[in-house]
Amino acid sequence: MDIFYQLYEQFLSYFPSFLHPVISIGLAVLFVYSVFQALKQNIIFIIILVVLLPASIPILKSVLDIIVNIVKFLLP
Repeated sequence: MDIFYQLYEQFLSYFPSFLHPVISIGLAVLFVYSVFQALKQNIIFIIILVVLLPASIPILKSVLDIIVNIVKFLLP
């Protein structure tokens, strides 16, 4: 995860410091939008996965927690 932090900091260093919050919000919105689009296209498969594999619910919860942590990182 440290590599992602370093890449993000390096990416932000190209812009003036007053734009960092705007860029972070923009990246968070784009990330949420892309996850939503991916889920929208594969919603039937996700429903089948949850119905057929009850053990997948903790896995999906952990994926959701990871997504929430990424969004929290992008929005300081």
